Parts: sequence; structure tokens; C-alpha cells
Amino acid sequence: PYHRRWLWDGRPLDGRDVLVRCYHGLGDTIQFARYLPILAARTRSVTLEVQPRLVPLLAGLGVDRIVPFDVARPLPPAESDVGITELPAALRVAPEDCAAPYLAWPAADLPPGTIGLCATAGDWDADRSIAEPLLRPIAAAHPCVTLVAGATTLPVANPAGCPLDMAATAALVAGCARIVTVDTMIAHLAGAMGRPTALLLKADPDWRWDPAARASAWYPSMRLYPQPRPGDWASVVAAVAADLEAAPC
Repeated sequence: PYHRRWLWDGRPLDGRDVLVRCYHGLGDTIQFARYLPILAARTRSVTLEVQPRLVPLLAGLGVDRIVPFDVARPLPPAESDVGITELPAALRVAPEDCAAPYLAWPAADLPPGTIGLCATAGDWDADRSIAEPLLRPIAAAHPCVTLVAGATTLPVANPAGCPLDMAATAALVAGCARIVTVDTMIAHLAGAMGRPTALLLKADPDWRWDPAARASAWYPSMRLYPQPRPGDWASVVAAVAADLEAAPC
């Protein structure tokens, strides 16, 4: 599979024509896109081969050319190829040295204090998702929108669901006062845009999150809410609801 391939050969990228390939998930691309302006400043040129849905969102990060990735016709090798998730090692730059926010999008016109809710992660790891009804107390107490595609029974402003369109999704995220989300692309988008975010995590989360910490080195505007024990989402949502009550939007 493309996402398991090593691309960077270990040579410095400085002064070269570099092709950055994005073979992982949308969230991974958004997370590591923070390194693109640094890469562009060091190289002769940067071409970004990226998931088509992300092309508009990443257009302002200083790369010379953005090409939608076509799995049937990938771009030929450049002088130097690198996977976007390899950029921290290739550039020797830590996440806190290129902190968020680094993405921006015009905000949707939403009521003050609106909270964006996302209960569903990718189906490859069902343990990241929570039962949507668990978010009902938050949706009942605050103006909310759903950031999940598909209809919802939650009392939100967009019960038909979030459009499966990155521009529309980014506009909703930008217009929200806070985001409450599980570990999925929405979390990375909100963090990259600097939106105050409550990240709901399973007890043994992905490598990029430290369950012992409440903060994230990747996204300073994010607070982590890990499960106290596997499967206990009720305690996580209760903690988020209490914090929202203590510090309203």
C-alpha cells in the first residue's frame, strides 16, 4: 500500500526540487502540513501531491505547485521525494517549533457560542468513535452544529449533517466557538485552525496523543480528554460538559 512506503532517501532537501507525497489519511496530511512553509523556505521548489479534498485548504502554505493525488497515475519521482509524515525527520524540526494555527478559512455565520460536534471516526478503528446520543446533553445545553456527514437526531442547527465538502467543513469549524471531537480529521482541522478543541480519546490513543497530558504539543488550542478506562465514554463526555459549564463559550 502507498501509505506503507518509505520515500525519503535520507539526503538533505535543502536547495532541491522536492515532491511531497501525501499517502496517509486526511488528518495526517493536515497535521504535517505545518512543515510545508519551512520546507518551501529551504528548497528550490516544492510540489505537493495531495488528496483532492485538501487542495483548496492547503493552497496558502507557500508550495509552488499542488497536484491532486491520483492513485492510478502518481507523479513521477522528482529530484527528492518525501512523504509528508517524514518531514519532521527530514527537516529536524519539532512540532512546537511550527505550532498551530497555520490554516485559515472564512468562517460560517453561526450563533455566538456555537459548538461543533464530531462523534464518528474512521471505520478502521471503531474504538475511536462514540455513541452519538452521549453528546445530547452538550447539544441540549449549547447551540451546536454537527461536523459529521449524514443526518443526526441531535438538536443541532444542521440536522441533515455536515456537507462532504472540505470548504464547507472548514467554514463550520472556523465559525464555531469550540469543537468537541473524537480522534479524526476534524480534530486536526480544528487544531490547525487554532480553534479551542476538546479531544475525546480512547484509553490507549494513537501515538501522537499523550493520555497523561491534558495539552498537545501539536495543537496548543487543544485539550485532551482520555478515557479513564477502556470503553468509558460517559466519564469523558461528563468531564467535557462540566468544563463547558464552568467556562461557557
